[in-house]
This record gives sequence, C-alpha cells and structure tokens, in this order.
Amino acid sequence: MAAVSSPLIHSCLRSHSPRLASLFLPSTLLRRPPHHFKSLPTGSCRRLAVASSFTSSAVESDPRLAVGPAVEVSDGTSEVKKEEDLVEQRIILPTNESSEKLLRIRHTCAHVMAMAVQRLFPGSKVAIGPWIDNGFYYDFDMEPLADRDLKRIKKEMDRIISRNLPLIKEEVSREEAKIRIMALNEPYKLEILESIKEEPITIYHIGNEWWDLCAGPHVDSTGHIDKMAIELESVAGAYWRGDENKPMLQRIYGTAWETEEHLKAFLYLKEEAKRRDHRRLGQDLDLFSIQEDAGGGLVFWHPKGAIMRHLIEDTWKKIHLDHGYELLYTPHVAKVDLWKISGHLEFYRENMYDQMNIEDELYQLRPMNCPYHILVYKRKLQSYRDLPIRVAELGTVYRYELSGSLHGLFRVRGFTQDDAHIFCLDDQIKHEIRGVLDLTEKILLQFGFRKYEVNLSTRPEKSVGSDDIWEKATSALRDALDDKGWHYQIDEGGGAFYGPKIDLKIEDALGRKWQCSTVDFNLPERFDMSYVDSNAEKRRPIMIHRAALGSLERFFGVLIEHYAGDFPLWIAPIQARILPVTDTEVQYCTEIVSKLSSTGIRAEICHGERLPKLIRNAEKQKVPLMAVIGPREVETHTVTIRSRFGGELGTMTIDEFISRIKSAAEKRRFL
Repeated sequence: MAAVSSPLIHSCLRSHSPRLASLFLPSTLLRRPPHHFKSLPTGSCRRLAVASSFTSSAVESDPRLAVGPAVEVSDGTSEVKKEEDLVEQRIILPTNESSEKLLRIRHTCAHVMAMAVQRLFPGSKVAIGPWIDNGFYYDFDMEPLADRDLKRIKKEMDRIISRNLPLIKEEVSREEAKIRIMALNEPYKLEILESIKEEPITIYHIGNEWWDLCAGPHVDSTGHIDKMAIELESVAGAYWRGDENKPMLQRIYGTAWETEEHLKAFLYLKEEAKRRDHRRLGQDLDLFSIQEDAGGGLVFWHPKGAIMRHLIEDTWKKIHLDHGYELLYTPHVAKVDLWKISGHLEFYRENMYDQMNIEDELYQLRPMNCPYHILVYKRKLQSYRDLPIRVAELGTVYRYELSGSLHGLFRVRGFTQDDAHIFCLDDQIKHEIRGVLDLTEKILLQFGFRKYEVNLSTRPEKSVGSDDIWEKATSALRDALDDKGWHYQIDEGGGAFYGPKIDLKIEDALGRKWQCSTVDFNLPERFDMSYVDSNAEKRRPIMIHRAALGSLERFFGVLIEHYAGDFPLWIAPIQARILPVTDTEVQYCTEIVSKLSSTGIRAEICHGERLPKLIRNAEKQKVPLMAVIGPREVETHTVTIRSRFGGELGTMTIDEFISRIKSAAEKRRFL
C-alpha cells in the first residue's frame, strides 16, 4: 500500500513550508476505536480484525477466537480496513472442555516432552506434567535450561511422534509401582505415588521405552499427534509443590493443537497479546511502574496513570452515591484479634503478612476491608428502619504473594479493592442483589465492557456457617440472576469460605475473560451483628459483600490491554496535544492550552522539534487529538484538528473544539 498523507494538515503546513508538507509522515493513518473487535457468544465463530502486529496473558483466558488477516501498510504497521473490505477467515479454536481429542493430545505431548528431555539430558528427574488451558507443561529437576534448548527438545519430540509409538495403559499394585520408581531413582514420582489414594495404580508407557504414573487420558499412539501443531514456548522456574522452601524446578511450557492451522491462529493471537501487554504499554506510555528499590508487587502510579485512576475513582464514587451508598475510609492495619473473629487467620493465613508488635499488642496489615465495615455498622445499635445500609470504600489491602507469581498489575502485593457491603433484612435480599447487578453493569458500561461470563459459585468443602444460611444466600443469588435475565453457570464448590458468590468475568477486545466483579455473603454472626426489629427484639442482619471492579490495579491493567493503550477520549490522560509548526506559533498555542485547561480538558503543548517528529511522538503516545497550528490558524484564531480515530476533523474555533471534546467525553465516545 502506498504511503498516505493528510491533505488537511498539508494545507496547514503549506502556508509555512512546502518542504515540511512533503515530510508529513504516514503514521497518522486513520485508526478505528477498539470496539471494532467483533466477538460472538462463547462457542460460536469469532472474527478478529487486528489494528497492528498482534499482548501474552491474553489468549490464556479464552482462546476461542477466529482470526482475520491484517492489512500491511508502507510503514510496516498493520491497519484496519473497513469491515466490508476485510476478507473474513473464520477459525474456531477448540478448548479442553469442548474437545476430548485436544485434551488427549495435550496430555500425551507432556509425556512425549518428558521422554525427550530425559533422553537428551540423562540424570534429569521428572516431577509433574499436566495439560493446561492452551497446552501443557512438565517440571524437571535438572540444570537450568536456556530457550535454545527448546529447539533440541522439540526435534526429539518430533522423532518420537514420527515413530508412532503406542500409549499402553498398565495397572499395578502400589508396592510394584514403588519398586519401579525407586529403580529409576525418581524421588518426585515417589512423593506423587504417596499422594495417590486410589488403587490399582495406573501407568502409561510410550512404547516399551518410557513410562509415567498417570490416570490418562491419552491418544492411542504418538502418530495421532500433528507435530506441526506443537510448539515449545518457554522455560521458567517453579518451586516443587509451589513451596518456596522446596527445590526450584525447570518448567517447560508448550502449546499443542489438533491442526497446524489452529496453532498458527493461536500464535497470531499470542503476538497481538504481546502488543497489548499492559506492562510494556505502562512503560511506553509512562502510566505506572514497579520499582524494585521499593519492592516487588508494589505499584507506583505515574502522573498520567494517576489522572486515569482519579477518573476511574470519580466515576465509581458518583455511581455509588447515585445508588444510595455512603463512602468510607478505614485504616490499613488492625489488631490481630479482629482477623481472628473474621476467620481470616484460620482460613486465609497463607495470604497474610507477618504481624507487627506495637506496644506489646499484635497488629496485622489488612488483607480485606470487610471487618472494618462491620465495625462501622456496629458503632451504634441499628433499627430495622435504617436498613438497608449500603457502604463502599476504595480500600488498599495487602496480600502475601511469592515473587515468582507477581505479574505486572495483575498479581501484586498491595492493591486497592473497590469493596462495598450492604446490611439488609431477609426480605430485602433479592432487591438488593438485583441492585448490585444493575450497578455493576452500569459501571462496566462506562468503560466499554458489554460482554460478561457469569458464574454462581456454591459452598466449598472448607467453609463456615450453618446450612440454613448457605441455602438462603445461594437461593437469593440465583433468584436475582434469574430476575436480571443473565445467563449463568453453576460453579460447584467455588464459593468463598464465608459464603456463596456471583463471579462476573468481563470480555475484552480479544475475547479474553477477566475476573473482576463479585457478589457474595459474609457471615454477620461471627461479629455478633444485630438490629432491632419492629417488636424491639434483636435480629441478625443479612450482609452482602460485592466488588464491581475487583481491584483498581488489576482493572487498570485489563483496561490498558482492552484498548491497547488507545483509550477513549474521556479517560485518556492527555486528550489533546497542541503542535506549533514553528516557534512563531508557540505563544498562541500556549493560549489555547490555557483555555482548554480552564474548562477541564487535559491538553499540553509540544514544540522544539520539527513538526513530523512532533506528530510521530503524539502517535506513539496515542494522544487522541492533535491540533496543528500554523500562521493561518494564528491569524484566524482557529485550530486544525486531527483525531487518532476520526481522521481529519477540519479547522474550527477553539470554542467549537472545546464543545466537541466535552460532548464526546460526556457520551463516552471517540471523537
């Protein structure tokens, strides 16, 4: 495709310099808002029209996407054409749940890889090797591997697959399995054997050359695997059993599919996931950082990220106040006794930090906000006339996470949870939960999320509370979902230890599912909560807990990846960048910025470079609007505007420019 330039800005530049006009870069090609990504309900075809070379954690949540081809342009980036001009290519990627064949392939690939590793690296010990969402992994006790070793391992896997070796199931006694494992000197397998309760013990052989403890399932022979549909992806360190006090093992990740076409589609989406990775974009756009000098998993919000957080918080607060909530601010620490009462020390200790001794009393950094809100409720005796009481807080909590599990904004050690609690009467439960669902929907719509996956999670094996309370709470959640008309699935045993819950996963532009919103029940009897009923008797209130965004940090990461950094105008950290053609126009540009800023529009002036570079820098920073100011604009007191998504908007007065920005921001639209 030939290079494309902008006639509108050319006309602006022509008044100053024909040479400058000829240098205008094609990097300001029209971009389309992120909602051009089309997706259909789960299990159907999905077409993805990409806007650029394709972030990693993306595909891991929901890979069932169909891939459409990208259009290459002269500067090497991929641009989206109009949908009617796009040649569709629909590929449905199966999942482990939808295809038993795929699950068998992935499980067998883990065994084939382990066999290949032990052939290439004599003395290596095998640990565990399951299938996972997009493939498989296997853990080995061996010398550290490099990425280049993966090619050797893959070649050996190909040789094993090509030999079409049968997968043979054998059942043996526990004692026989133990003898065989000890003969191979496989200590990890011995530990796994001890954890297996069922008998007989099943073993799977690859031919008569290699075997592993396994319950299956597998393909009939290695020849049923398409070696062109497998790729070894990475090597990582992993503690045995996830315990940092146990040996560090080498974990090899691989992806496997039924066909080469599926693998190519998955890799294509994986590349797009890398482009959207919030860690890279957070650095490129100067939004946030994790400062190792301060410690891992602790987020620093930079000015641009902080202004976006401010806008997220303001939106959240306004909607809550409109829905009858009262806002709270509570401490970051409390006496240990509070966490004993709440049950956190008993059920959640592994996620909590060590206690602090303050004047011979033990204090604990809070892992959750719930007990604080209960204390606020209990500050006085409540009447049935006061209920429902709705309180909400953006409260920062601290959770213990191993350094190896930290991941950008998605897995951190300190984060701000958007918690709220509703204290109500029994006959108010359904209405209040329905109100929570409506509020959650309204909040998510503000940020462009319209598709959800909803799960009703029931009582887990490890829980507290009476059967009657659990049944009442579960029924109330089910009734509210039915009343809302949302389709949902039952997640048996997936509830919190203190109550059942509704989990809502939002779907982003790539069709990935992100856990954000939750609605669940806490158990007020642990804190002896009460209210006075119409007969002047004390009763126990119902306590509903919910989080609409989950945590601000994680939600911000999802938002970055959903929009690939191309944020809607209303939340973009800089809404408009004013660019003078020469230094002669700087004074007028400064006046424009001042007027925009006085109306609440986030604008800045950039100068000191040649205009093409200023434009290119604005593009790299994904600034939604550029105002190019030349002699003609100064003379007529106007601005010439180019939108990142709408193209050339023309020349207009400053007041008209302000009006259009305000209108688009208010309607949550791109300009």
